Amino acid sequence: RPRQHVEVQNFSGSWGSGLAFCALLHSFFPDAFDYGSLEPAARRRNFALAFATAEERAGCAPLLEVEDMVRLPVPDAKCVYTYLQELYRCLVAKGLVKTKKR
Repeated sequence: RPRQHVEVQNFSGSWGSGLAFCALLHSFFPDAFDYGSLEPAARRRNFALAFATAEERAGCAPLLEVEDMVRLPVPDAKCVYTYLQELYRCLVAKGLVKTKKR
C-alpha cells in the first residue's frame, strides 16, 4: 500500500528521510509505531525508529548508524542495499516473507 512521502526509485536518495525504512518495517509490524505521525524532516527520529524496530522485531543486525545516515543528505546506495538484504534475510528467517522453494 502506498505510504505518504515515500516513493522508492533507487537505493540512495529515496531512503534519505528515513521514511522508506519506516514504511517498509511498518508493513511487517504495523503495531510497532504510528506511521502517520512521522515527518520527512525528522530524519534522525525516523532512522532511529526504523533501525530500533528492525533490531527488536526482526532481529536485524544494526549495520547502519543513525549518525552516519543523517550526516549526508543522500545515503550511500551500497550501505542501504546491504542493510535491506540483511533485513530481508531476517524477515525470511522469521517466516514473514515467503520464498520460492527450488
